[in-house]
Amino acid sequence: MSLRVTLLGRYHHPSSRAQQGIRFFFFLYLLTFLYFLRLPSATASGRVECNSVPSKILARPVPYCVLLPARFDADKTLRFPILYFLHGLGDNEQTFLHTGGWNLVEDLREKGHLKDFLIVTPAGDATFYINSRDGKVRYEDFLLQEFFPFIERRYRARPGRANRAISGISMGGYGALHLAFAHPQLFSSVSAHSPALIEKLPAFLSGNGGAPAAGRARVLGGVFGLPPDPAFWERNSPLTLARTTSLSGLKIYFDCGMEDDFGFEAGAAALDKTLTFRKIPHEFHLYPGRHDWSYFASHVESSLSFHSQQFP
Repeated sequence: MSLRVTLLGRYHHPSSRAQQGIRFFFFLYLLTFLYFLRLPSATASGRVECNSVPSKILARPVPYCVLLPARFDADKTLRFPILYFLHGLGDNEQTFLHTGGWNLVEDLREKGHLKDFLIVTPAGDATFYINSRDGKVRYEDFLLQEFFPFIERRYRARPGRANRAISGISMGGYGALHLAFAHPQLFSSVSAHSPALIEKLPAFLSGNGGAPAAGRARVLGGVFGLPPDPAFWERNSPLTLARTTSLSGLKIYFDCGMEDDFGFEAGAAALDKTLTFRKIPHEFHLYPGRHDWSYFASHVESSLSFHSQQFP
């Protein structure tokens, strides 16, 4: 008790004591704020840049977005691996961002579950990321000859196959598998969610019935011809390429919902069978779910982690 009386005796008035206490704590707060202001943030965020690349092949600019890790701006000497992420039919280059992809990437990086790599989402329209049957829309040529070189120069991508990967959803899954299987020298890994794999095109177009199923031809767009040309489809199909192409060194992941609205689970199972028969290592999963964003959102983390593990 005597100690308390002695301490209080140093102040002349209770109000003065309160004011000095307030000033003292404010001073501590200010010092703490200035200290942490000078420290680099341990959870610095990356950023997104959306722009367009001019294309002579397509005779128009093509929009794209790129997700850049925080270190991209922090150290201009660094170069990064790159993942091309292809959207589905009816979506665009910003779909990955607006459906939670950006938040997911940032969360995984903050937890240390993802390496730092670029994620690039080009606008693919309804091209399936290949050259159209009539030759009027040469989207695959655009990617190979214009888009990939442009992006990798502009955004300091590390060179070489080991630092390049590709992924996609639905139509984009078809595109990712097609590009990786047709040009395996370009990519170290490929992944796909609910890829638009069709084992027998006539059965798909008829809905497994006698008459053509309304809307099924429209799902494929005009890129394969109207009506779709089965021979052209067969030549470009990842299922065909998987039977004939050397895929040595290519890491492969794909999954599909068991209740896929378009029956793409049958095509995914056929791809699994082909790769297994050829003894090509791969990871394949059939999960409960339909062909919708609920399914895609549940499994995108798996493909991001898959590619992160493959990058050096």
